[in-house]
Amino acid sequence: MPRITAATNAAQRAETQRRILTAFGELLFTHGLPGLTMTDVARHAGVGRTAVYNYYADMEQLLIAYALDETERFIVDLRDSLAALENPVDRLALYVRAQVEDLSRRHLPPGPAMAAVLSPGSFAKLADHVGDLNVLLQDILQDGVEQGYLPDTDVAQLARLIHGTLSASAARRNRTPDGGTPPPPPASDVELHTAAEVHTAIELHTTQTVRFIQLGAGARFDEAGKPVRLDSPAHDALAS
Repeated sequence: MPRITAATNAAQRAETQRRILTAFGELLFTHGLPGLTMTDVARHAGVGRTAVYNYYADMEQLLIAYALDETERFIVDLRDSLAALENPVDRLALYVRAQVEDLSRRHLPPGPAMAAVLSPGSFAKLADHVGDLNVLLQDILQDGVEQGYLPDTDVAQLARLIHGTLSASAARRNRTPDGGTPPPPPASDVELHTAAEVHTAIELHTTQTVRFIQLGAGARFDEAGKPVRLDSPAHDALAS
């Protein structure tokens, strides 16, 4: 059992639960979900297997708890970042970039695949929570329409298309060519060099995804790459 480090029992329970969720997330990143067990999580968290079961009855409960926790924290951080930007096209770029990076980091199954992993009740809990993200994206798109940066469209349908694109992109990126999960973080100088190249490739992919979705939503840019209103004389000058 873990050594008592927190001041109160409640704080200790919260600390233990955080360690379990953190360990689960790290194992998802290095090993993926298939074959992962509660024993693996307990060992990685440095707690007894019984301690894990005190919080989560099975892997499904642990998975949904992790997904909900990550989504809630992601939404809070994203809202704070979006509040610093005024232009809705820039906010769309930030939203897409944040989603790409988050989906890559967490290595959770994308939306449709989660439905196959979770029971209907658990998937419904996750869907309700993720609905907050959908509302956030729709608000960005609606602002873009109202301010003249995006064409008038069905923002609910467009939001679904954008999320579908992001999920499909994450599913492809989080697999090696043979269909397996990515290798663990590099340890040697050679691996670090390779990791730098991978990081550059991911950054290029992210940038391309952002611009692809912005253009797909109907955004237009001037020669400097800044968003322009659709009624602007420069609206036909697209940045590459």
